[in-house]
Amino acid sequence: QVQLVESGGGLVQGGGSLRLSCAASGSIFRLNGMGWYRQAPGKQRELVAVITSGGSTNYADSVKGRFTISRDNAKNTVHLQLNSLKPEDTGVYYCNARIRPLAGESLEYDYWGQGTQVTVSS
Repeated sequence: QVQLVESGGGLVQGGGSLRLSCAASGSIFRLNGMGWYRQAPGKQRELVAVITSGGSTNYADSVKGRFTISRDNAKNTVHLQLNSLKPEDTGVYYCNARIRPLAGESLEYDYWGQGTQVTVSS
């Protein structure tokens, strides 16, 4: 069993900042890529930022220069620093992780957190 638990969402005024965190726990042999996705009301879930186990990052164009993704491999956590927030950043933010649960198997799986709400007022 693998669990991803997010924290840090909330209500913030435009121009403000938030920091999201996600902790992975359970049966984890290898934790590979991690990332954040978001889903606004009436829209599809979209990629926000991803980070490899080696620290390489990739961001959606809409958040480049404002959001920063980081991870702590020792603690199996990933963070997303959200700065200069805009109303269009509003949505449910989901943590994602590609995990190899067992040493004896090469299979990897995508796991998702339950989501945390970010609301940016204008």
